[in-house]
Amino acid sequence: MARVTAACGGFLLAVLWMDLMFDVQAWHLGEGGASEAAVVASIASYYRRATTGAFPMNRLIGLVMLVTVVAATCRALQARPWRWSRIAALGLAAAPIALGALRVFPNAVRLGTGADPPMVQAGLARAILRDHVACFVAIALFTAGEVWSRD
Repeated sequence: MARVTAACGGFLLAVLWMDLMFDVQAWHLGEGGASEAAVVASIASYYRRATTGAFPMNRLIGLVMLVTVVAATCRALQARPWRWSRIAALGLAAAPIALGALRVFPNAVRLGTGADPPMVQAGLARAILRDHVACFVAIALFTAGEVWSRD
């Protein structure tokens, strides 16, 4: 089961890395200038393709998230001597997955539509960046724990 959770964590890290390659552009928002609209348009275009235009492959991410939580839960329930570490690992996986499903994904879909005013879109892009950084750290810790697991 550790191999499954480690593989799922690695997959989710790769997805987050790809997202962060576009998200980091949001650091430049608020500096003013004509490039701000281009930055928001670039991020919005990516999320339009990644959230709604990539069917059916975009469903794979949700499936891997589900498998990760189920497998981590099973490991936590089966653990004996290291139960506290398995519960911590479950938290490191479940928290960013919940954040992604409940806040990041809806914000990314909304940003991808381009329907909001530029200031709202910039705010969405910055929020997605912050959330993705937090998710990346948590999933990296989860994956490291799964790779070096004793069981």
